[in-house]
Amino acid sequence: MNSWLYTDKVKDHFMNPRNIMFDDAEFQYDAEGRTGNIKCGDEMIFYLKVDPDTLTITDCRWKTFGCASAIASTSVLSEMIKGMTLEDVRNISNVDIMNELGGLPDNKVHCSVLGDKALEEAINNYYREHGMFEKVRDTESRIVCECLNVSEEEIEHAVLEGARNYYQLQEMTKIGTSCGKCSEDAKERLSFFLDKHVGIKVCVQP
Repeated sequence: MNSWLYTDKVKDHFMNPRNIMFDDAEFQYDAEGRTGNIKCGDEMIFYLKVDPDTLTITDCRWKTFGCASAIASTSVLSEMIKGMTLEDVRNISNVDIMNELGGLPDNKVHCSVLGDKALEEAINNYYREHGMFEKVRDTESRIVCECLNVSEEEIEHAVLEGARNYYQLQEMTKIGTSCGKCSEDAKERLSFFLDKHVGIKVCVQP
């Protein structure tokens, strides 16, 4: 191919990533968050330096074994969060990240979530280490389809992998193909994750 399917800003952050951790000894951090699995080819680690009085992020670093989209997304995210409080940072969605980058190819949307999830885990770990357990967000995934044991996390993953309607969700997860009692709940979760991760509101009726 003679051209990239990426915006100039994505290419810039991929080729010149900001705040990347090259040497662990160079950065004294207050919290670390990790997501992904190196065996699957993608892992993200976020490191935060936090002002204990204001709970503001004063600096950050990150490293990843992900693709160009994951690198660019996390690089721009690391610039966005400096000077923000931990709670304000939680309001940043991967749609905000993609908008900051000028967009990502549809099949790369899931890559923009790696940094976001590692960052959330770092925030949770900071709260745990400082005894603020009431601020820790429970990441346990609720089961939506009892028959086939399909969780909210699996619905979210399907959306990140390209599911854009209920039929596609069923093809990828088999949700609602047994008794069907979960269909309305599944459609509502589908709509929620489409809005959250893709920034679109669509009719989820089959």
